[in-house]
Order: sequence, then C-alpha cells, then structure tokens
Amino acid sequence: MKNIFIAILLAGFCALKAQDLKAYQFYDKKGKEVKTEKLVKELADYDVVFFGENHNSSINHWLQLKITEALFAKRNGQLILGAEMFERDNQAQLDQYLNGKFDAKTLKDSARLWSNYATDYKPLVDFAKDKKLNFVATNIPRRYASQTATEGLESLNKLSEKEKIYIAQQPIKVTLDTPGYPEMKKMMGDHAEGTKVMNFISAQAVKDATMAESILKNYQPGKTFIHYNGNYHSKEFGGIYWYIKQKNPNLKMAVISVFESADPELKVPAKDYIPTDFNLIIPADMTKTF
Repeated sequence: MKNIFIAILLAGFCALKAQDLKAYQFYDKKGKEVKTEKLVKELADYDVVFFGENHNSSINHWLQLKITEALFAKRNGQLILGAEMFERDNQAQLDQYLNGKFDAKTLKDSARLWSNYATDYKPLVDFAKDKKLNFVATNIPRRYASQTATEGLESLNKLSEKEKIYIAQQPIKVTLDTPGYPEMKKMMGDHAEGTKVMNFISAQAVKDATMAESILKNYQPGKTFIHYNGNYHSKEFGGIYWYIKQKNPNLKMAVISVFESADPELKVPAKDYIPTDFNLIIPADMTKTF
C-alpha cells in the first residue's frame, strides 16, 4: 500500500514537472502564436501602438516594459511613450522628473499618481528618463471626466479657456457606433435612465477623445508612439483608436489586447474573444499587484 502511494505521488510530480507552465502567450489576429521577437519586429512598422492592460496584472506590466525596451532597440531610439495613467495637467511635473529637476518624492507629492504607480508605471517612466524619451500625459484630468458623468458633456462648455486646454477640443462626437460603447450601455442595464447612460458613456468618450488628441499632437513622423492604456480604451479597435481614425485615418496603428484564460496552455478563449492585431493571453490566476 505504501509503495502504491509513493508511486502515485511520483507520477503526479512527474506530470507537474513535465507540464509546460506558460506565463503569457501572444497571438495574431488570425489566432496564430507570435513570439515576442517577431511581435517587436512587426510593431516597429507602426506609427502608433496601443498596449492594452489589466491594471492589476503583474505580467501585463512586465511585458509592457520588456516590449518597450526591445522596441526602443529595434527602432534605434525613435520612440515616444504616453499613458492613460497621467493626466494632461500633470505634464509639467512629469517633465520635471524626466529632466532630473524633480526626484521621485517630489513627483509623488506634486502629481496625481495612481496607487500602483511605484510597482507598475515607474519602471516605464524611469526607462523614458534614462533614454531621454518624451513621455506624454495623455488623459483628461479626472475631475472633468467626473463632471461629464454627472452633468453631461455640455457642462464642459462652461469651463474657462485655461481649463479647456486639458480636454479634447469640442465638439466631441459621442456615438454608440464606437466599438465597446454599446457594451457599456448594456452593463448599466435596461432600467437605467437614458440621460444617465449617455452621461456615463460620454465620460468614457471624453477620456478617449482627449487621449486621441494628445497622441495626435505629440506624434512625430518617423517615430513609433507606444501608448499604455486600460484594455477597454482600445479593445475591438474602439475608444482611443476609433477617435484617432476619425481625425487621421492614414496613421498605421496596432492594438495589443489582453485576455485572461484558465487554460494552462493559454489557448485563444472560445468565448468573449474579439481579436485585434495582437492578443496577449495571460493566466487568470496570475499574481495581481492590487
């Protein structure tokens, strides 16, 4: 009996040892596996790259850094960085840090940094600082997005001209034709009031439109602009991607979307999977940063 028990344990151990545990897998839009070296080579041909993320995914953030480092080398330094996590009115503080005039504490005290900045975004900012790259604070100040959610898009017209420079130029088109927005409407339920629903969607739209405008204003021909944003802001070629396409359809843009999977082989999910140019599959039980 004892020998049988030991045999079962050894068999289980061998099976575990033999199992190929994947931390991530990239796929192209046709569902074919893509190695990171080929991914970087292909990304180097794009004007703008959206790297979607789940905000609390450790492997997602690590890959953002590693792909950025590799893309920097591939593009011979012709790279611009930008992120949802920094708001337009904090650009001056971010620049002061990048230029060495602020230390990390001063930046933390003077800018509205996300709670997971130190673990998830500081490595990207420090990479930009080390390589003397531009890092663009692309997002709308959150107070104006909150105002839109409660008072509607029209309420932004009452702001001063000084305040309006931090928001995409009006009028901002808000339509359910934008990929992802019908899903937001559905999430709010059938009983939600029409005005409330559209205000909520408009708050998302004003973020997307502002980030799109920020990218267009800071993009430089001959360089690749890589933008880090929550997956929802570019999934299905919606959000920021959609707003840029309205303004400049000639820019060559790529979207990296992220999906979680319980499958140890990280195969393309069978459900709720709408691929973009490149698709990152990560384990559902991967360590979260918060």
